[in-house]
Amino acid sequence: MQSLTLDSDNRAAIGAAIQGDSLIVACLCAAWCGTCSSYRATFEELATRHPDKTFVWIDIEDQADVVGDLDVDNFPTLLVQRGDTVAFFGTMLPDGLVADRLVQAQAAATPDELAHLAASSEERRAWQRDCNLRVLLEV
Repeated sequence: MQSLTLDSDNRAAIGAAIQGDSLIVACLCAAWCGTCSSYRATFEELATRHPDKTFVWIDIEDQADVVGDLDVDNFPTLLVQRGDTVAFFGTMLPDGLVADRLVQAQAAATPDELAHLAASSEERRAWQRDCNLRVLLEV
């Protein structure tokens, strides 16, 4: 399965695609970023290896009204979420093996484990408040 690319015309469709309890993996990048351009193929390959998960590519400048308040420090930034629980939000090395291990680890966690981790630090509690892709797409 290929990743979805968020644009102004498909927000409702992507919002519908990320309902349920399957893992959502979103990559936040920018078109001008050379690292992002080269990482796109890696992200697509990752999506192909995990067809049971939903992968979404988001250009933070084109979709600033959706993700403008997110604190993206560097590229690529990944957001991993199951249901309404944000499991990870941060800069990722542009390495497919590292991203694959992250996806596998988050997929292996039970909902209770994810909920415990989501409340385990101020940073993770902030992710729940600020980074929930389902909520952001309601804009």
